[in-house]
Amino acid sequence: MIDHRRLGRDLELFVSDPLAGAGLPIWLPAGAAARHAVEEYVRELERRAGYRHVYSPPLGKRELFERSGHLGWFADEMFPPMRLSADDEFVLRPALCPHHALVFAARGRSYRELPLRVAELGGMYRAERSGVLGGLSRVRAISLNDAHNFCAPEQVGDEVREILRLIREAHAALGVRPAGFRLSVRGPGQRYVGDDAGWARAEDLLRAALDGVDAVEAPGEAAFYGPKIDVQIVDAAGRESTISTVQLDFDKPERFDLSYTDSDGSRKRPVMVHRSLVGSMERLFAYLIEVHQGAFPAWYAPVQLLLLPTGDAQADAARRLCREAEAAGLRAEVDESGSLGARVRDAARRRVPYVGVLGAREVADGSVSLRLRDGRGLDPMPRADALRLVGAVVASRSADLLPPA
Repeated sequence: MIDHRRLGRDLELFVSDPLAGAGLPIWLPAGAAARHAVEEYVRELERRAGYRHVYSPPLGKRELFERSGHLGWFADEMFPPMRLSADDEFVLRPALCPHHALVFAARGRSYRELPLRVAELGGMYRAERSGVLGGLSRVRAISLNDAHNFCAPEQVGDEVREILRLIREAHAALGVRPAGFRLSVRGPGQRYVGDDAGWARAEDLLRAALDGVDAVEAPGEAAFYGPKIDVQIVDAAGRESTISTVQLDFDKPERFDLSYTDSDGSRKRPVMVHRSLVGSMERLFAYLIEVHQGAFPAWYAPVQLLLLPTGDAQADAARRLCREAEAAGLRAEVDESGSLGARVRDAARRRVPYVGVLGAREVADGSVSLRLRDGRGLDPMPRADALRLVGAVVASRSADLLPPA
């Protein structure tokens, strides 16, 4: 069975070391390179959609999480407070929304600024039991692609529909294959904040935004502060989990006394829309490693072009071409160790999308022979043409290894 933990070890993407602690994986250079490419893509996608990115600390004073309701409703999943003095306690945050509420509250807001879309790829922490931890799919330190969109009530429907469009765009680029949509609503026997009228209104807004989308209602799966749309995936073992989410929240704006000045000069309460386009980097990559079997699309492959000189006489030319590839924005390496056959096999093991072989003939005429990850070989071509070919595929974020004919 395909297992991201085994592939992560074999491809040197991440490591879990008992000395670091369970549920605290360390991203190795290859995994970090792939993750960085995905993070850059998501940030740019959000920027073009009107999001404003912020940085906020991964911990806060106890009072912050008392105000947000997390300590009252979510304490069992939080790490214990850290006491610096009798009246100074800090908590590792279990979510980013309290800090983003403070971003909104940093100054007065006008209706003209709404929707205000505050985004961050930030750290949060959950005190998960050691028995449920595994690889990247269930961790204690979470790097979340998160955002909180502050809207006027009448803007919520359009905002949620636009978020769903962005989710579909990001999934298509990454190769995520959603298993279904779930509308998570209140259920019996669960604890929720807010009143029945607010919940009914929020659930109706999400139902309207899902018009035309085949979604299953899941009673009891809502967040403690509001209903949500969850986009589900299924891993190689058949386990279902949430990768992307959109959540409505009337509670946090009330708790933090958030308001904006409306067109008539009155003070109005915004609605907070929590959303994540691709979820946490950890769960996302647990899924991507398995669904692609480690052979990521070229645009976020750890090494995009591996250059193999056939002998010592071609090594300098391979290094020059590697520098040119890096200057063109590609992730390239030179492998000079061992026989050519062994290096070709190792490139296949590493799932490198493009291997460039430089022999005496190629060095003499300024060309390179490209071999594709799927086994195809291309005729020798000028080195500049080879870099343009790889660059075009990377820029297009295509799943194919050749540009369209």
